[in-house]
Amino acid sequence: MNKIDFWVMLLSDIVSIAVGIYIGRKLLSRLFTQREKDAEARSAEIIKNAELTADNIKKDRILEAREKYLKLKAEFEEDTNRKKNILITNENKLKQREQQLQQQAEQYKRREAELDQQKAKLDQQMESVGKRREEAERMRQQQVEALEKIANLTADQAREQLVDALKAEADSRASSYIKSVVEEAKLTATKEAKKVVIETIQRTATEHAIENCVSVFNIESDDIKGKVIGREGRNIRALEAATGVEIIVDDTPEAIIISGFDPVRREIARLSLHRLVQDGRIHPARIEEIVAKTRKNIEDEIVEIGERTVIDLGIHGLHPELIKMVGRMRFRSSYGQNLLQHSREVAKLCATMAAELGLNAKLAKRAGLLHDIGKVWPEEAELPHAVLGMELAKKYKEHPEVCNAIGAHHDEIEMTSLISPIVQVCDAVSGSRPGARREMMESYIKRLKELEELAMSFQGVLKCYAIQAGRELRVMVDAENVTDEKANTLSFDISQKIEKEMQYPGQIKITVIREMRSVAYAK
Repeated sequence: MNKIDFWVMLLSDIVSIAVGIYIGRKLLSRLFTQREKDAEARSAEIIKNAELTADNIKKDRILEAREKYLKLKAEFEEDTNRKKNILITNENKLKQREQQLQQQAEQYKRREAELDQQKAKLDQQMESVGKRREEAERMRQQQVEALEKIANLTADQAREQLVDALKAEADSRASSYIKSVVEEAKLTATKEAKKVVIETIQRTATEHAIENCVSVFNIESDDIKGKVIGREGRNIRALEAATGVEIIVDDTPEAIIISGFDPVRREIARLSLHRLVQDGRIHPARIEEIVAKTRKNIEDEIVEIGERTVIDLGIHGLHPELIKMVGRMRFRSSYGQNLLQHSREVAKLCATMAAELGLNAKLAKRAGLLHDIGKVWPEEAELPHAVLGMELAKKYKEHPEVCNAIGAHHDEIEMTSLISPIVQVCDAVSGSRPGARREMMESYIKRLKELEELAMSFQGVLKCYAIQAGRELRVMVDAENVTDEKANTLSFDISQKIEKEMQYPGQIKITVIREMRSVAYAK
């Protein structure tokens, strides 16, 4: 191959390569252009899809925001309506309370007006008394002058005679004045009080059950008595030692007597005997086991009775220890009257009376229920039961008015609230009702004798009789030595001395009887 052919071939190869390069560049340019167009189309599609997705997300977010807004709006409106209803309810309550306060204010104004009227009457009576005194002084001077002229007496002698005469007249007038004032006060000042007390007693009328110091356990046959006694009396000794009562097994048919002053112990002994007889295994170890279980059941029952009592009376927030003491009242008695029944009755009486007087009925009911808790305190204490009950109430964070009412219901301490006299009065009403309490015969007779002897100590008294279980005292006086005016004074003096020197439930009526008899014989 020559050089020309070589160069021709080289040239042709170069041309071919250049053409190939040109064509490749064109193809690549077209390819890149097509890809760019595809990329642009794809990017436009992606942008379009993104815009659509963004619009959808935007719409979803708007819908969610709208739903959330509507939900919040509904909750806000509901909360606003609820608060609005509460405000309306509170406003109604405030209006009712305002009306009540206005009514109470009107009542207080009426009472104040009545008191002003009574005060005006008393002022008039005092003016009348002053005029009478002036008239008596003028009469005295006239009598002194007349005596000095007629009787030729010295001024001192005339003064002494005049003083004696005026003393008798003043005593007579003072007695009649006292009688009129007392009668008027009874008709006016105590009229409303009597009405409240009578309505309270009528609305809270309950039956009374007198408890004894003996319980009877009935048995099916007398053969069981031998098992209860045991060999050489070991069973009955174990039972008495475990319960603290006296078991009397005598000739009484189908009965065993349980004697003891503590009703809780008697009830434990009765239930223990019942369980032992049913079980049939009666021996000292079994007796101690049954008594321990029964004592635990009685303690649970005491708590249940206390809780049921406070629920029935509507008393809330009472300390558990006080509830337990209330339950223990069921097994205690005072002068034969069941203490729980008495306390429940006093609570109802106090609530009714406090409501009638416009006072706090809940506090009064609480104080009435707790006024005798000092009697059921299990530990020995050298304090009166009223003071002990007050200390217990203070210990368990009771209201100060309740504590004062408990401590003052027998006048051991000074009364500082209006609830205290209500509790004292209701306690006396419940205790003095006929049939409510039973006193020992000796103390009863002794009290009646002291009552009669006290009345006989006054001058002019001939005979004295205490009747109606000591509720009334009838005094017979000498008609020659005691006038009608002195009889009025005598009844008042006897009542004052009885109040100072004697203790008694309720009240005692003193009736002074002056009888004048003129006897003549025709022959």
